[in-house]
Amino acid sequence: MTDKQSHFNEPKLRDTLRNDLNQPDLFQNIRREFDELQEFYISEEKQTEFEAMHWGRRWILVAGWLVRCMLLKLSPLQRLLVIIGSVFVLFDGTMQFGKAHAQTSVNWHILGWLFLIFVLMLELKNRILARSELEAGRSVQRAMMPEPFPKFSGWSIALSSQPAIEVGGDLVDFIRINSTKASIVLGDVSGKGLKAALMMAKLQTTIRVLAFEFAETVFPMSKLNTIFKRDGVTGMFASLLMTDFTVDGDTINYINAGHLPPLVVSANGVEEMQKGEPALGIMTNTEYSQRSVTLQPGDIFFAFSDGLSEARNEYKDLFTTERLKKLLPSLRSHSVDEISREITSAVERFVGNSRVHDDFSFIIIKKM
Repeated sequence: MTDKQSHFNEPKLRDTLRNDLNQPDLFQNIRREFDELQEFYISEEKQTEFEAMHWGRRWILVAGWLVRCMLLKLSPLQRLLVIIGSVFVLFDGTMQFGKAHAQTSVNWHILGWLFLIFVLMLELKNRILARSELEAGRSVQRAMMPEPFPKFSGWSIALSSQPAIEVGGDLVDFIRINSTKASIVLGDVSGKGLKAALMMAKLQTTIRVLAFEFAETVFPMSKLNTIFKRDGVTGMFASLLMTDFTVDGDTINYINAGHLPPLVVSANGVEEMQKGEPALGIMTNTEYSQRSVTLQPGDIFFAFSDGLSEARNEYKDLFTTERLKKLLPSLRSHSVDEISREITSAVERFVGNSRVHDDFSFIIIKKM
């Protein structure tokens, strides 16, 4: 493509602005962005304090608090430029330079706006660089993800993971240990973003090594806990559900380290399995027990991260495990890919235009 053709293919600013103004949900997006600003800059305690005030006073104080927090988070140079630029914008007058016969006038307003635009450009540059790094991290995570519908004789499987931002701390993996045995892992590293994603990648690598090393025995969750606590970041922990099953078998063995109890969907309804032992990285010398569940043809073993049950809508309501329990029986006769789509759609409809606050993942293992 020539430079001339590339120039003509570039979007025009006028067309871009027209498309921005014609968004069907423009005002909803503005409201959502403002809500996210408040959530990011204002603590829950401070928000509670503001909500007790008269609406007029509340809006003034919220605006002032947001400006204050923004200034504190800027770099020293950016902070000075914003303050000076704002003063120049509000100042009424011009500034004279040079001798009487050759004076140059500079409008304070224009100079102020130039300062503010310069700060905006600096922040935009930083954001673009950070986003490109996150997108690179996301591409690595995608490469580490297993296929969404692994094939294993006697079982139908679906795996799903949706990060809240470009990279996430949820772990979903399918490990084909040998010709007759496979494992599915579902984990959730505390926090989200790049730090959680890096810890998740390290945890996934360790699990794979141990799974093959102990292929003929019970997975050594206690050893994994020791490694995670020894090599992890202080204050971080991870919940983990480790399952294994065999070709054409009917039993799923699982070890639960602080994860939400899995659900079994049968003709009799939904049964919640027992809770497990503490999450990885919390306590040393923790012993973990392996449990088993036998499935009849058509039964479903369903496990999920708390990002699914705790997904929130604009009214701060949670999706909840109970809502999930009501949905699953109606999906028992469906294929695993249909179940996966229905659950994802149900969560998306519930959340609506609200921002996703946490990664959410789930695994579906259906006995054929």
